[in-house]
Formats: sequence, C-alpha cells, structure tokens
Amino acid sequence: MMRVSKKLMVVLGLIALLHGGVAWSETVTTTITRLDPRFDQLVPKDAKLGKIADGYTWVEGPVWHKQGEYLLFSDIPANAVYKWKSGEGVSLFVKNSGYSGTAPFAGKEPGSNGLTLDAQGRLVLCRHGDRQIGRLESNGTIVPLADHYEGHKINSPNDLVFKSNGDLYFTDPPFGLPKAFDDSNKAPVQGVYRLSKDGTVTLLIHDIKAPNGIAFSPDEKTLYVSDVDPKRAAWLAYDVKADGTVTNGRVFFDATRWRKDPFFGPDGFKVDRQGNIFGARPGGLSVIAPDGTLLGTIETGQPTSNVAWGEDGHTLFITGGSSVYRLRLTTGAARY
Repeated sequence: MMRVSKKLMVVLGLIALLHGGVAWSETVTTTITRLDPRFDQLVPKDAKLGKIADGYTWVEGPVWHKQGEYLLFSDIPANAVYKWKSGEGVSLFVKNSGYSGTAPFAGKEPGSNGLTLDAQGRLVLCRHGDRQIGRLESNGTIVPLADHYEGHKINSPNDLVFKSNGDLYFTDPPFGLPKAFDDSNKAPVQGVYRLSKDGTVTLLIHDIKAPNGIAFSPDEKTLYVSDVDPKRAAWLAYDVKADGTVTNGRVFFDATRWRKDPFFGPDGFKVDRQGNIFGARPGGLSVIAPDGTLLGTIETGQPTSNVAWGEDGHTLFITGGSSVYRLRLTTGAARY
C-alpha cells in the first residue's frame, strides 16, 4: 500500500462522503460455493452482496451500534472512523481516530483498526499511530485504556473482543508501525493481551508471528485468533481457562490456500450463534464449522478485511478494500 499524504487523505475523505452520503446499495457479483449441507442453513440460496459505501482507502473494524442503529468502520490510512446509517448514508464520526500527533505520521497506517463497543455503548478503538487501546468519551476525547506492557509500548493493536465479564482481549501485531516488523521501536513480542476490568494488562499468547483477528466461541470456552504469518496462515484455537487465561494453542484451520500477497492470510472474523466462523481473508469469506469443516466460501474478489453482525443480528457487514458491503443471512449473531 502506498504512503498517503495528509492532503490526499482529505481528498479521499471528501470522495468517501460524496459516495456514501446518500442511501444506496449496489448489488455486487459474488461466487458462493456450498461445500456442506450445513451451509444452506446459514446462507440463503438467493443471498446477494450489496455495496453500501465506497471510495475509501483501506476500511476495517466494522461494528454495529444497536441503540443508534448505525454502523461504524475505520479507514486506517485516512485516520478516521465513519458512520453509516440506513437512509442517511455515511458521515465522519471520529477524526484522528488512531493518531493524534501534529507531525506527519511516518508510516502508512496511522488510524484506528478494530472497533468494538463496551457494555455502556462507548466506542473502543485499536489505535495504530498512538499505539494504544483507546475509548471515545461523550465529550469527544479518546482516553487510553492500554498502551504499555512491562515497561515497553505495545505495537499497534489490530482487533479486539470483550468477554462477557468485561475483560477485553486484543491482538498486537506491528503492522501499524512505520517499518512494521523492522521497526526499531517494535515491542519484544507480537502478543495477544487481556485488559482486565481493573486495568491490568496480561500477555496471554507470545508465540504468534502476526496475530490479527480475534473472537470467542458462543460459550466463551474457545478463543480464536487469526495468524497472517506468511509461513503459517491460519485460524488458531485456544482453550479458555477458568481464570481467563488460555492454553492448548493449535491450528484450527489452515488458510494457506487463500494466501495472496501482500495480504497473506486470514484477517478479522466473527462467530455466529452456532459457533461457525465467518472469516475474512484474501478474496472473500470462509465459513468454518466448530468441528473444523469448511462449509462454504463467499468470493468477493476483494482483499476482505473484517466483518460485523448488525441490524437485527442476521446481517453481516463486510469491509473490503475501499468498500463496505452488507449480506443478509439466515444465521445470526450469538451477541453483538
């Protein structure tokens, strides 16, 4: 991805607002492959992918605000979070979403990445440029929740998920650092961390080359993490212990078949009420059952980055490249 200047970010933002500023949906040609009869219980035979917003640089981190009935998503190079609402289109929601500095950011990805909401409906952001997990307050300020571990700065948080007890789990690869893996300021590990309700940060997993997406099974007994290591593109699974730590890490599903440079492997994903993974990866989505069976694929032709449940819980919002999509499903979210 090329480096994006501040001037170009402004232009791209204006284009995005023009494209998304009205309610519209464009049906996108997709190839849906049904590999297992269970897939038909999840994805309707007449399923159609609709494009609802376009003109961005690299979109990520969609999250549905149930009370407000709107979708939020990041444009990482533009350092902004946008809001989409049916009937209204897209508007700017947060500027400087990942980087608050006054000097030009030296890297390609200063903005926020993964987004989620806490129990009070407040937006919590993975902030690349400021190297922190932050929370948006009602006055518009973003307060840091986690930015250090054992005396060093964390890298560039990528994705995050709340456990039902209020603990926040997040991945921390170096993708948002100016020189990524070669950055001299990189943390000692690319970790998966837990931010407890009392503010304590705990390193849970330290041996993943490039941790990316993260989600729990519906019963929260399994934690899934995607690894985009070029040498091991995979969805990984961990058993969650009673104290919230994890053990028994293993490859849940090998994603090597979908590797496509420079997007090496699986990205963000979500789990439905039956425990099936809907995983973004180069070219589209893979749907994987809890027993590790590939049920089917939804090929968009885009380097798909992430997904989120929304509306009544049966709509899957998808971020991919410069666009945001919507797909109506039969299955739905366990919680969202």
